[in-house]
Amino acid sequence: MLVLSRRVGESIVIGDDVVITVLDVRGDVVRVGVDAPRSVQVRRQELLVELAETNRAAASPGESAVAGLSRLVAGGARPGPRPPATRPPAPPATPPAAD
Repeated sequence: MLVLSRRVGESIVIGDDVVITVLDVRGDVVRVGVDAPRSVQVRRQELLVELAETNRAAASPGESAVAGLSRLVAGGARPGPRPPATRPPAPPATPPAAD
């Protein structure tokens, strides 16, 4: 990791088209500005970490799902037959028009 010291108003250039400028320093909070083309995604790291954790949790089955699957694999409770699919009643047939 490269560590640089910058004062308010000073910048760092990354590549040919990304510029990071220190805008303000108040206590332990540093405000920075990022000037980059629209094709470069700039995101806060804590949001990426939160998104990864949310995705991981969504992809993991719940405890009850795992327990149910374990019972099925072990030969325990088996699912019963599915009820037949129901169809809406057909509309009444209309008699052919008289000529």
